[in-house]
Amino acid sequence: MEYVKAFIVGGIICILVQILMDNTKLQPGRIMVILVVSGAVLGALGIYEKIADFAGCGATVPLSGFGFTLWKGMKEAIDQHGFLGLFEGGFTAAAVGTSAALIFSYLASLIFQPKIKK
Repeated sequence: MEYVKAFIVGGIICILVQILMDNTKLQPGRIMVILVVSGAVLGALGIYEKIADFAGCGATVPLSGFGFTLWKGMKEAIDQHGFLGLFEGGFTAAAVGTSAALIFSYLASLIFQPKIKK
């Protein structure tokens, strides 16, 4: 049942993004920013944590989950270190995911030799 919940919630997020892509003139980069910001805002409102508890990786893997992770890290760091945690928390919470994305994208570029589109 856990996989079904993750599939449904992740699918709903994908459907919403596809609707944005098809019905607006927003560029993909702006849609990605909307996802990250919406995850952080929903996290601040206490909504995204309930979604993540229900759906597991169906909610934490998409970019909205990245925004939620940033928010969660900032909240914890602010509770521990005060105002300076605002600058520290997002970096420490998302460091592993960001580092992995950079390392694996670099390795993929070495293997597949990307070319610039004309």
